[in-house]
Parts: sequence; structure tokens; C-alpha cells
Amino acid sequence: MARAGAAVSDTPIADVRARAGVEAEHQRANRTMFERIAPTYDLLNRLLSGGTDARWRARAVDALPPIGAGAVLDLCAGTMDLSALVARAYPESRIVALDFSAAMLEAGRGKVPRAAVLVGDAASLPFEDATFDAVICGFGMRNLADPSQGAREVGRVLRPNGVFVTLELFRPSHLAARAFHQAYAKVVLPSLGGLVSGDRAAYRYLARSMGSFFTRGEYEDVLRAAGFRNVTGSDLTLGVASIVRAERAGNVEKDGDVEKDGAA
Repeated sequence: MARAGAAVSDTPIADVRARAGVEAEHQRANRTMFERIAPTYDLLNRLLSGGTDARWRARAVDALPPIGAGAVLDLCAGTMDLSALVARAYPESRIVALDFSAAMLEAGRGKVPRAAVLVGDAASLPFEDATFDAVICGFGMRNLADPSQGAREVGRVLRPNGVFVTLELFRPSHLAARAFHQAYAKVVLPSLGGLVSGDRAAYRYLARSMGSFFTRGEYEDVLRAAGFRNVTGSDLTLGVASIVRAERAGNVEKDGDVEKDGAA
């Protein structure tokens, strides 16, 4: 566990459990890293996954509830691929894309001209309580300095019975997926990512973060501890990626009381 005040390099901390006490430093290094790789981020996603990441995102959008004209937050939106899919699936929806990297958002802004685009912190969202009908996050929770705080913030800004969908590269728990992750992380990510982006350190971090994050089951426990219910998960492509769907409780506890929201 990193101690408070410890020096942090320009590379973010890969192990999620080592970020305690140096959250601000991790976030700064992480934001700087994504600013650097923003120009080649979309291209590398397609190359590194062989286009599979697009299918994963489509599956994540399929996990959203019927939104209609409701409000959706694309959390850690990056270059707004998920925002674009939500806009296509729900043309009447109100979409807000939030990320801590202005460069990433700028790279994707043209994909969804009607979306509201905000630079912000997932650990301290700039929204009132119960603002959104759904929140979707693709490959972002792994990079937060404190994913538990991020989950609590999602619960705060969701309306009662709202849905949170996470698409993520969790630490694999199955042998076949672990073997693939290790080979991919040690060879493909830093080599191809470094070659195309010119930033080998960034892709070494991304590779290490995959093996140093929560398993899907551990992340599901984080969501339950944050007050979510009906937490379910499914693996994609032999467990390389996973989708976790969770619902915000219909009743909200405030100051020791239970505030009724009218939900059955």
C-alpha cells in the first residue's frame, strides 16, 4: 500500500490497491497520460482488439434499460464511442459525456454533436442528486484513483431504480483468460501500443492495470457495498472483457432516515 505523500512518477499507479493516499497524484498522472495518447486512441482500440471492442460496446448499450427521452451519463467517456451508440439506440435521449481529459473528449466530440460534453472528476461529479436515468462506463472504472468512491457518486446521481452499466477489463479469474491476458499484456499492448502512439509507458500501464484491478466478482461486491442491488455480470470473449449491470435502490437513506421515492 502506498503511503500518503509518497512521490508518484508521470506514470499512473497500475495496482488499484496501491493508490490509497496518493489518489491526486495517480489522477494527475492518469489524466496526463490520456492527454498524450488521445490522438491515436481510437485507432489503437480497433487495432488492439481487432474491432472486437465495438461489439463489446454495443453489448453494453444493449444492457441499458429502455431510456426513451431520459438522461444518460457516459462516465469516463473518452472519445465518446459509447455516447455515439447510445445516441443511435435512443435518438430522443439526453446524453452527457464526462471525462477528465479534455483532449479525449475533443477527439470524439464530432461523433455526437448533440451530446453535452463536460470535463470533470468521476469521484466528484458536477451534478445534482438523482439527475440521470442511466449511467454507462466503458473501460474507465479501472483507471479511477478510488473506484469505490466512483461507484458511490454514480449511485448519487442516478434516479431511484436507475441502471449503471460497466464495461471493463477486469482481472481474469479463469485460467484460459488469465493466460491470454498475460500474453497480451506483456507483448501486444506495449509493443503495438507503443509503436503507434509513441508512448510505450502508457500502454505498459494499461497492460499492468488489467492484471492489478478487481476481478468481476470483487467489483460486483464494490457496487453492492455502494448501495446497488440486482448486480449481475456477464463475460465477453472468453472473459477478456465483462459487463456488469446494477440498479440503484428505490429508497435512499439520508441522515439515518429512509426517504421514500414512490417506487414499489
